Amino acid sequence: MSELHYLTATELARLIRTRQASAVEVLQAHLDRIEQVNPHVNAIVTLAAERAIEAAKAADAAEPDGLLHGLPVAHKDLVDTAGIRTTYGSPLFADHVPAKDDLVVERLRAAGAITVGKTNTPEFGTGSHTVNEVFGATRNPYDLSKSAGGSSGGAAAALATGMVPLADGSDMGGSLRNPASFCNVVGLRPTPGRVPGVSDTAAWYTLSVQGPMARTVDDLTLMLSAIAGFDHRSPYAIREVFTPEPEEGVAGLRVAWSPDLGGLPVDPRTAAVTATAPAVFERLGATVEEVELDLSGAEEAFRTYRAWNYALSFDDLTGLGPNTAWNVERGREVTGAALAAAERARSRLYQRMSAFFDTYDVLIAPVSQVPPFPIEQPHVSEINGERLPDYLAWMRSAYWISVLHAPAASVPAGFTTDGLPVGVQIVARPFGDARVLRVARAFEQATGHGRQRPRL
Repeated sequence: MSELHYLTATELARLIRTRQASAVEVLQAHLDRIEQVNPHVNAIVTLAAERAIEAAKAADAAEPDGLLHGLPVAHKDLVDTAGIRTTYGSPLFADHVPAKDDLVVERLRAAGAITVGKTNTPEFGTGSHTVNEVFGATRNPYDLSKSAGGSSGGAAAALATGMVPLADGSDMGGSLRNPASFCNVVGLRPTPGRVPGVSDTAAWYTLSVQGPMARTVDDLTLMLSAIAGFDHRSPYAIREVFTPEPEEGVAGLRVAWSPDLGGLPVDPRTAAVTATAPAVFERLGATVEEVELDLSGAEEAFRTYRAWNYALSFDDLTGLGPNTAWNVERGREVTGAALAAAERARSRLYQRMSAFFDTYDVLIAPVSQVPPFPIEQPHVSEINGERLPDYLAWMRSAYWISVLHAPAASVPAGFTTDGLPVGVQIVARPFGDARVLRVARAFEQATGHGRQRPRL
């Protein structure tokens, strides 16, 4: 029982359900782990230990009920948690305590999960490096001098170090996938509407989604089963009940492999790791074909809609950090003509990729174009000698996929020669979340890279 903190969520749920371990024991193991390692990585920024202990005692006194009964979980500091400080990574909300839970928090609690605390994020989730003026930076567990990625970097680092077995995250331009890649865990960007969000400012905005993070694909599937489902408050919530695919493995599937998503610069260290993925799928019986991917239009669509959303969401706030303020300024420049052009570009891309997925079952590609970078570095400014125009550009490999309205997962693919984690991105057509998870599980089982723990 001394290693309870590194058991899978699936195994912990079984132990609690069969009374072989108590919810209090499981929680205490994770609280001890938080005390031991969190000072080194700064992943959990608000701890709700006393409240969690009371919830664990109540779970032990009740009949096991719910998929996640008695399991500790951490929530990204972007989602509201009733009675628990939620800062959004911004000094403007440093002491903010919401009165009600976000829908994803409601669903996790309804499934029996126990809130342990909040995980670090950049201000309003802006950027793929987790640092803010309230709590500072989250460090990569595999190399404390490197970034944990973002914007769900606190969640990824907490999972990698055994502080929690499950964590929620969100993803507009890679914020579930990039930190999963950087920290050797798994993250799923679901099809928009699979995990519905509730908004009174941007209810139809589909680029940003919430989703699960974990250490194994089975745990990812377990958590998605708890948080997915229709809600009438979301205009594009999916009515279909999420069901994992019954098939195992990838034998017979048609896999498209893109080493650079259509010409993006990729760091040679990342490229060397992700290039090993096609052979794994071939050994598993899939047909793999390297493709020349055409994602033209994705850049224009993502940047236009992202900028518009930032102006919509934060235009009335003063005192924003530089990254958020820059995005708001870009949003103020968006015209009706620009939105029309972005919609045309995205629609053409959607139809082109719909035809692409008539030929291929899944696409595999790099998650991020670089491995984890120095924590003092605000963002990646150059890849392979190519100067990047701004702090967003190094994440094109993730945010171009965001535009497709498609599910995408990051799964550990291996390590660079200096021991830094690298993930592979698995993408299916819209609504193919179960297919993504099936393929991700087969890759995970065949490689075992996710079982390599950080040495703190």
